[in-house]
Amino acid sequence: MYNILMFVDSGVDDSFALMYALMHPQLNVVGVVSGYGNITKEESVANTAYLLRLAGRQDIPIIAGSSGPLSGEIAQYYPEIHGKGGLGPIQLPFEIKDVDVYDINKIIEIVNAFPNNLIIVGVGRQTDLALPFIIYGTEAFKKVNAFYFMGGAFLVPGNITAEAEANFFSDPIAANIVMERGRNIYLHPLNITNKAVIPPDIINYIAANSKSPFTHLLKPAYDYYLNAYKKNVPGIQAAPLHDVLAVSAIVNRNLVKYLPRRVTVEQFGTARGKSTADFRPKPSPEPKETLDWIGMEADIPAFIEDFTRIFMAGKTNHK
Repeated sequence: MYNILMFVDSGVDDSFALMYALMHPQLNVVGVVSGYGNITKEESVANTAYLLRLAGRQDIPIIAGSSGPLSGEIAQYYPEIHGKGGLGPIQLPFEIKDVDVYDINKIIEIVNAFPNNLIIVGVGRQTDLALPFIIYGTEAFKKVNAFYFMGGAFLVPGNITAEAEANFFSDPIAANIVMERGRNIYLHPLNITNKAVIPPDIINYIAANSKSPFTHLLKPAYDYYLNAYKKNVPGIQAAPLHDVLAVSAIVNRNLVKYLPRRVTVEQFGTARGKSTADFRPKPSPEPKETLDWIGMEADIPAFIEDFTRIFMAGKTNHK
């Protein structure tokens, strides 16, 4: 069993990643930090609370994340891709009023509650991951076993600019802080997550046959997401669920092949958000502790099989 603390923005693919984690028998979600990203912080918190309620896991603490990047810029949202509220066409059937939401100090409390027995999963913007490093210093995440992130793009086009991936572009200052100060980071960039497509037939089959508490969400949210992708990527036939791959890699150790390199993120100018690493056969030497594990290849058929198995099981992990 892996204890995981998730950092999300609860748009479509973040929500799929959270649903996957809640249903996987080897994953124990011990907290969810929900902040801005593809949707506002308030929408993100509401979606997270809704998914936890559907799962019967109101015991999992929700930490309110940031409303925008460290630079103070106004955050840009993407309702055309994730829907007005982040779950495609689905609107929450109730208002989230009676939910306890914690502040950032809860992150450190959770880290200390699981010393050397916790994995942090970051599938949204990096702002809320950078803040503990700023507030508490480099010791903030010393007791964390590993970080599993979705972010970056190496030797492939970005999805916000020609070179930058959305999570890194939206707060490159935070992304660079996290990549520089974090240790044992497993990074899942667009190189592999763009290929982590779940075919519509699989979604249709799950929606028709699974007893999961999330079944009614899957097809409407996925179809909205896929239609948005079709406008941006002509000819695409299936939508990539980027964030699910980063979570699946925790429990499926042979799913992703990694290359150890030091990653930095460009913070300003026309290259803002670009992730860089030295891919030469003999890269410049770096201290071992500064090396990150960059996902370069992924077994996509195995990913699809795993996704289908977990969503078809139809059970969430009740405490």
